Amino acid sequence: MARSGAPPRRAAAAISAEGVSKVFRRGNTEVRALDRVDLEVGEGEFIAVLGPSGCGKSTLMRLVAGLVPATTGRIAISGVPVQGPHTDLGIVFQAATLLDWRTVLGNVLLQLELRGLDPAAHEARARALLDAVGLGEFANAFPRELSGGMKQRAAIVRALVHDPGILLMDEPFGALDALTREQMRIDLEELWLSSRKTVMFITHSIDEAVLLADRVVVMSPRPGRIERIIGIDQPRPRGLEGRRAPGFAEVSDLITGIFLDRGVLHGTRGAFSQSLRAGA
Repeated sequence: MARSGAPPRRAAAAISAEGVSKVFRRGNTEVRALDRVDLEVGEGEFIAVLGPSGCGKSTLMRLVAGLVPATTGRIAISGVPVQGPHTDLGIVFQAATLLDWRTVLGNVLLQLELRGLDPAAHEARARALLDAVGLGEFANAFPRELSGGMKQRAAIVRALVHDPGILLMDEPFGALDALTREQMRIDLEELWLSSRKTVMFITHSIDEAVLLADRVVVMSPRPGRIERIIGIDQPRPRGLEGRRAPGFAEVSDLITGIFLDRGVLHGTRGAFSQSLRAGA
């Protein structure tokens, strides 16, 4: 089930990072968040970036999004260097950050307004996406009427309504309860299978990474480096049965072992396997 390395190189990767480092300066103190990261993500590929807290995985996503500049190195979207926020991206953060005074549909359409697009021309697509994630009947509801999972579904639709080629997700299910998180994972895979957009998914859950991704990028502790890239050969859709697939436990334990060997965890391999798989 596990394989190392990248798929065959494409003419132009959807996302590429070459020798990327990021240093944050606070007064006289420097914090190196990322160190010499090299990564290519193919068009239509779903990758998960997995690592301990503070390893720079969210920083890497923000660099790809053009929200902060790299200190050294080069990041490109479809071969074009990133020099600021990119129009072909959709971003979902851990907090849904919906505006309380706008309806669900209004929050989704706000994305278009901010991009200078005509919301009315895209309303049909917005409603279709809301239907796809089970929020069709809540289009006119306000955020205070929604559960945490429903708010995140709305945030995902907001990120997709302008039909970007790339979706960046920064621990989008991290604040949800376990059952809602599981359902959101299943729903996200189904949505991805229907669109095949390029996805960079940030997580600290081994289960989530292995069940969602084509490849798992395992990060070292700060300064963040790519420790290993593991390909996942498990057939799709993975759904609820993914954990029972041959090789699932093997690749999960492989990743757990990497964290043990790097000193992220201390103890026997078996003692941590279950808690890490759940994202504890």
